[in-house]
Amino acid sequence: MQDAAPQTIHLADYRPYPFRLAEVDLTFRLAPGATRVLSRIRVEPLASGADLRLDGEGLRLISARIDGAPVAAVPDATGLTVPAAALPAGPFLWEAEVEIAPAANTALEGLYMSGGMYCTQCEAEGFRKITYYPDRPDVMAPFRVRIESDMPVLLSNGNLVAEGVGWAEWHDPWPKPAYLFALVAGDLRAHSGSFTTRSGRKVALNIWVRPRDEDRCDWALQSLIRSMKWDEDVYGREYDLDIFNIVAVDDFNMGAMENKGLNIFNSKLVLASPQTATDTDYERIEAVIAHEYFHNWTGNRITCRDWFQLCLKEGLTVYRDQQFTGDMRSHAVKRIEDVLVLRARQFREDGGPLAHPVRPESFVEINNFYTATVYEKGAELIGMLRALVGDDGYARALDLYFDRHDGQACTIEDWLKVFEDATGRDLAQFKRWYSQAGTPRITVQEDWQDGRFTLTLAQHLPPTPGQPDKQPLHIPVAVGLLNPNGDEVLPTRVLELTEASQSFTFEGLAARPVASVLRGFSAPVILEHPQDDATRAFLLAHDTDPFNRWEAGRALAKQVLSRMVRDGAAAAPDWLDAMARLVRDDALDPAFRALALRLPAEDDMAQTLHAAGIVPDPDRIHRARRQMAEALARHLAHDLPALWDRLRQHGPFSPDAASAGARALRNAALALMSRIDNGSHAAEAWAQADNMTDKMAALGCLIEAGHGGPEIAAFAAEWARDRLVMDKWFALQIAHAAPSEAVAVAARLTERADFDWKNPNRFRAVIGALSANHAGFHQADGSGYRLVADWLIRLDPANPQTAARMSTAFETLARYDADRQELMRAELSRIAATPGLSRDLAEMTGRMLKG
Repeated sequence: MQDAAPQTIHLADYRPYPFRLAEVDLTFRLAPGATRVLSRIRVEPLASGADLRLDGEGLRLISARIDGAPVAAVPDATGLTVPAAALPAGPFLWEAEVEIAPAANTALEGLYMSGGMYCTQCEAEGFRKITYYPDRPDVMAPFRVRIESDMPVLLSNGNLVAEGVGWAEWHDPWPKPAYLFALVAGDLRAHSGSFTTRSGRKVALNIWVRPRDEDRCDWALQSLIRSMKWDEDVYGREYDLDIFNIVAVDDFNMGAMENKGLNIFNSKLVLASPQTATDTDYERIEAVIAHEYFHNWTGNRITCRDWFQLCLKEGLTVYRDQQFTGDMRSHAVKRIEDVLVLRARQFREDGGPLAHPVRPESFVEINNFYTATVYEKGAELIGMLRALVGDDGYARALDLYFDRHDGQACTIEDWLKVFEDATGRDLAQFKRWYSQAGTPRITVQEDWQDGRFTLTLAQHLPPTPGQPDKQPLHIPVAVGLLNPNGDEVLPTRVLELTEASQSFTFEGLAARPVASVLRGFSAPVILEHPQDDATRAFLLAHDTDPFNRWEAGRALAKQVLSRMVRDGAAAAPDWLDAMARLVRDDALDPAFRALALRLPAEDDMAQTLHAAGIVPDPDRIHRARRQMAEALARHLAHDLPALWDRLRQHGPFSPDAASAGARALRNAALALMSRIDNGSHAAEAWAQADNMTDKMAALGCLIEAGHGGPEIAAFAAEWARDRLVMDKWFALQIAHAAPSEAVAVAARLTERADFDWKNPNRFRAVIGALSANHAGFHQADGSGYRLVADWLIRLDPANPQTAARMSTAFETLARYDADRQELMRAELSRIAATPGLSRDLAEMTGRMLKG
């Protein structure tokens, strides 16, 4: 039920917890409808006269005792309080017994059941749904857990210390906050291995899955081993328990969770075989396995003091997993992919009513702040710090961070202080990145006089909700210069922009250079650098920085596409010729060429036009983008079939980077050919495909070409019993549907018996796919808005967290014409007026309506 008056939590109100928990003992007597949880907590007062406040929601209190004597504690809606007068003067033992119902827990927070298996999700505030406890990240304690159940596998954090028929006991010696607690019980099978740490300790590794999924675990296991080795080699971090367990769960709100020694994963980020997983799945599994493992130090051993500091663990760990993927695959390709995600998700967030700082000042529901700003922009801040202090400075700062703060719950101030102490840099101005929302804009002006080339950089941070006025940021801008022959005359240099406007002069140049600005995307900004099509084409051909080479092609494509949308112009010959040269350059990484061939997304173009003061028309954008793809396909008509045939792979499937890159380029060629051959090559590709990557690519092309009916049916018949593969089947049909048909396709799919809308993966596969079909979702009659709103209202009572996250489909309403804005506001108002709305969804709709 919706809270009568949702409480706003403010960073400024933080106060330390007045008690220390010396030891936590939990006993779980598992039963689907009536699980008993017994807690024994040794409590030490840190301040006199403090009440004992314990969080708790949805619990049935059976008994409560202090030092063996009953306590007359009366629970309220959010916990219970024992007055200071009823507490002993010194340390005491708190004991409580509560009852919960895991089978009825559809919110997937706390202890719940997924397909007959017990599992937990406690971040951010799920532990309070398990037992009464100070559910906050700065309260850390060692845990001992006893699980009693007839399930064959009983898992918790730490090391297994004892077990018998129907029970197991686990001990985690490392103090942790309650959000890192985990428990799993079920009929599971282990795919096992081991890792020997650099100090010689042998660690047992297990990937736990349901029966019959054991043959899809090896990639996850090998990814874990690579992650453990990499963290030792690059960060000097060694694993600290005797065992590391990963469990695959079908019903999970997020991707995965880093619980100490027992990571719980959405099954889509564990299970992979060539027949069931795409190259994207393989790369994502590798990255997320690494991300959650890296949290063992950046999140677990050192955690965040309060939830306002969430970026302290998430931004740093995202940056670390990005480094890892670059080392495993291609740094250039990884950087491009990361920036595409940043612009698609975080820039969109920064530019709308949901904008917030990397460290927010307040929240109503913390689950609503697991955002692209905290994760992706938080990672960009780490990259900027490294650019400012250099690789050696970064390494010294991280070593000091681990040495100084191991076992602590920390803040952004603690994090920045280690950089200042390790490098001598003053980071007071850089700290503004954590407190100011929005995407900065940097304008570039050039001046050339007598061998002196001057770049003038100016920064502007637009107003965001609650922050109308901004101060200048400390921005690292990586710059290189090329001469007219394409030779680099100035290697990459980091310019530090700290004022509203600054000029930087380079002397002794023989000819006016071409400036390559913001190399490697050295800061999360929007760059406004006036360059004509010829200059963009020159950079695409000659820039020595791979990111900026790609960026030049991207900017050129957006310039061309913008003219096509606005004026109905044809695709520019210069752009077509530049793309032809790129396609024919076999010296380039195939994965890079595949990314370069990817046209700007429709949502990206809508944002680009909006930023230029033009109201975007989703239908015009869709038509122009199709025309652009067709023009490119015709221009490359003689190259694409040969490229597609030449990249045909022989031998067994391999998920390695080189093989995946070749498949990506081959399928990019197929997508273009399908624009002009009525899907004939796609039909051939479907018949030849022996892996899920190629099957999905071929089927998408067939749907785009207006075909694919028999193939869609055959796919469903083959994979009807595999939930993860069927998620792809649902999403693909909506993603590739024509805009006029997308809503009808989505609505039809929701009527199927296998549309399990309470499963977050399936819900996202349909409703999320419709939201992502730009012109389909934004149909002028509002049908897309109505369908999404209908399902958010239905989902909210069962799973508020997923409903709130999916509501961001409406966050860009201010971009569009008055009619669409009115339709979106009407649906948001309808959601907001729903009786019993959760505080999760109420906060999100309120922010969007207010914005």
